[in-house]
Amino acid sequence: MIELKGRTKTAVVEPEIGVTLLKLALKAKVDWSSNCTRGTCARCRCFIEEGAAALEGITDAEWDRMEPEEFDEGYRLACQAVVKSSEIPVKAINKPYF
Repeated sequence: MIELKGRTKTAVVEPEIGVTLLKLALKAKVDWSSNCTRGTCARCRCFIEEGAAALEGITDAEWDRMEPEEFDEGYRLACQAVVKSSEIPVKAINKPYF
């Protein structure tokens, strides 16, 4: 189970291995900020409240755009956060910078 919380809508979706949190959010019609889908705009930044271990590692695009402290605090870019396990529940909240 993956819970995705946008600005006004929250959806619970089935995990899809190899798919980003952003794609899952948009597919579920969650009002998730995004612009580029490549990791450069950072509008899709999110807080992983639970289940970070179910996601692939931090990408080069994320390292280029975000500060190391943000990763320590639990932030990722939803367009880069790829689901790697369906066994661990994930909760993500869209938290853009602006």
